[in-house]
Amino acid sequence: MTEAVLTPGADLPESGADESAGSFSLARGLNALREEMDAPVASFFSSCIHCGLCATACPFYVETGDPKYTPIHKLEPMRILWEQEFTFWGKLKGTLREKLPLEKWGLDKLLAGKQVTDAMLAEWEPLLYDSCTMCGRCSMVCPVGNDIQYMIRKAREGQVASGHSPEGLIAASVRAVNTGSPMGLKWKTLEVQIKHVEQSTGLPVPIDTQGADYLVLLSSMEIINFPEYLEALTKIFDHAGVSWTLSTQCFEATNAGIQIGSKDIAATLVQRVVDAAEQLGVKNVISPECGHAYTAIRWEGPNAIKRAYPFKVFHIIEVLDQLRAEGRIKTEGKEDDRLSMHDPCNLARKSGVIQQQRNLMDLVAEEFVDLKEHGKMQWCCGAGGGVSSNERAEDLKLAAFKKKKAQIEEVEPDRMVTMCATCRTQLEEGLEEHTMDIPVVGLTELIADHLVDKE
Repeated sequence: MTEAVLTPGADLPESGADESAGSFSLARGLNALREEMDAPVASFFSSCIHCGLCATACPFYVETGDPKYTPIHKLEPMRILWEQEFTFWGKLKGTLREKLPLEKWGLDKLLAGKQVTDAMLAEWEPLLYDSCTMCGRCSMVCPVGNDIQYMIRKAREGQVASGHSPEGLIAASVRAVNTGSPMGLKWKTLEVQIKHVEQSTGLPVPIDTQGADYLVLLSSMEIINFPEYLEALTKIFDHAGVSWTLSTQCFEATNAGIQIGSKDIAATLVQRVVDAAEQLGVKNVISPECGHAYTAIRWEGPNAIKRAYPFKVFHIIEVLDQLRAEGRIKTEGKEDDRLSMHDPCNLARKSGVIQQQRNLMDLVAEEFVDLKEHGKMQWCCGAGGGVSSNERAEDLKLAAFKKKKAQIEEVEPDRMVTMCATCRTQLEEGLEEHTMDIPVVGLTELIADHLVDKE
């Protein structure tokens, strides 16, 4: 395997290495891209008909009108390398350029081609990181079935290996490797929140409980920005009689390796979860209200560590809906204001968790209205895929949010509901940016607010 610039336990370089290391970094980046050239990539590049429909599905293009944000265009360095080194005509042209006096014959311009240089990778870095959340909506509309977000994820491997990644994501990856959290949180920070929850609810928060049915993971954003999530979870699980636990060895669900594009870091962070779950002997692992964390641990995780899990993985909304279906969640009263919902891309579009959250909304909402485009075709909020950790992308992120703003204005809700901490933060910031007084609430909290008191 090609050694990545980002390696677990190592000091990570600043984006854009010094000039003397440029050729080495480029070679490393190109080798990383070569490793990603699998059959699907070859099929996708071969079948692309350059129709531009993917652009109409991307909020970054739709809200800026800039053609450089066309999703397939973001893959141009990878496409050039594929064409030159993995296709018959590309290899033939390369051989002719090397062996024959083309300039003498006047054929040099005809057979000339772009080269993937360090400068090109630097130029494309903002396109791959600032203007793509890997939400997958472009993949949904491609008429020939190209999975563009899948290729974006692969292209980021080359960017990382060549030293061209955003400073914010590099820093988050360093913290994730060294402290276990992309925000640098340690167990003592969570321990403070746990004490607040226990004081507020009068209920114990189980820690390192052997043989529990569920190991609960959290995201740093929930611990810092939305501590009410853990309180809601504690109430619901006590109400439903659920056996669960937190782990002092691993509480973080976010995978910075997936976001920045480093398989090595992704595998390290997944393995931490697996080790904690195996040590406690749990049957299931619960991803929190975070779409990215869910797909990282459930879908990409086994591939990252190259083995199956001895446990199952669920998003918290799946677990809550299962408890509802089993009659273990009893609620009373309903919210009487007008509610609408934002479906996180990773949860709805990539994982098919769509009806579950609506089943739960039926328990607590008197008036619920869906956004016009929702479920698998909902519009991304603009903050996923590491964009929220990339300070350089702040203005572009808010520009992309205008599409979501237009959706919300169309249905005129009193409040928005979602089930992802990143989406929730982006919704709050975006609505505030546009002076829209629409509060945002997490679905787990909403369920907890309506639990029937235990007798």
